[in-house]
Order: sequence, then C-alpha cells, then structure tokens
Amino acid sequence: MANNSPALTGNSQPQHQAAAAAAQQQQQCGGGGGATKPAVSGKQGNVLPLWGNEKTMNLNPMILTNILSSPYFKVQLYELKTYHEVVDEIYFKVTHVEPWEKGSRKTAGQTGMCGGVRGVGTGGIVSTAFCLLYKLFTLKLTRKQVMGLITHTDSPYIRALGFMYIRYTQPPTDLWDWFESFLDDEELSTL
Repeated sequence: MANNSPALTGNSQPQHQAAAAAAQQQQQCGGGGGATKPAVSGKQGNVLPLWGNEKTMNLNPMILTNILSSPYFKVQLYELKTYHEVVDEIYFKVTHVEPWEKGSRKTAGQTGMCGGVRGVGTGGIVSTAFCLLYKLFTLKLTRKQVMGLITHTDSPYIRALGFMYIRYTQPPTDLWDWFESFLDDEELSTL
C-alpha cells in the first residue's frame, strides 16, 4: 500500500489544499495584473458537479436494479463507449420516456398506495430510455455534452433524456438555471 502522506512525498501540504491556497492567493493578489476571474464552480465549468448518490444516480432502487440486470444494458449498451454512440442509440431506439415498457408491469390486484403508481410495487421490463439515461450517467457527461443533449435538433427524446439527466444528477439549487429558458418549449411539451 502506497503512503502518500505529505512528509513522505516531500510536500508540506496535500495537493488539494495547496491548489486551494494558490487559487486564494491569486485572487487576493489580483491574478497577475489583470482583472480577477471568479473561481469557476460547478455547472459554470465544463466539469459538472454530481448531486446525491454517486453510484445510483438517485434512481428508484427498483428501476436501478432492473437496469443493472437488463440484458439490453449489460450486453448492448456495454458495447457503447462514447457519448456520440449513446446519442445515436437514443435516436434510433427510444420511443417514450416512461420508466417501464408498456404492458410489462403487473398492477392488477394492487390496492391502496401501490396500485397503479409508477416505480412502486412490482417491477417490469425497464425502458430503453432509462437504460440509456443510466448509460449517460456512467459516461460522466460534461457541461458541453449536456448542453448538446438539451439543444439537440434531431429528436425530442434526446432532449428529454438530457433534461432527465440534469434532474437526476444536478444540485436542486441549479435546476432553475438549467430549465428556465426551455419552459415554453413546445417540442418538449408534446412528449
């Protein structure tokens, strides 16, 4: 096991503390003569922050279990390695953005709180859209890639999965900034 303590590596501070101190010093000193730029944070940089659970993408446990055990996810989507391949798959395969394939859930006989409620009770065949949504999550999309999804002109389903990605992965305080300019979008209101 490697020991990366500051004393053994020759550094007096761990790297993240040294970087933070350097950034703070640069801001205080004026950044080398020009106007200082505020530190790039979260969604303003190309690297997106991840809100919530880093493994489950904040998905319902039953939906996630069905995604991970789905032959479509384990075999076909495993082959896709790039953002562009996944976007092409969305274009050709997604026909709705519900979590379950139509007619695959048995809700007959359920009463009370579970009767007919999506994501509660018994599972079914998880939809292609949700498998692809989780595949996008495994790619750890950048801000530029997410913007590419939500402004895509070829398919409303590509855009819808982009908005779902934002909803499941971004901090709640940032959602309005992402969604505001799309609230009157007529293409998405028809889904």
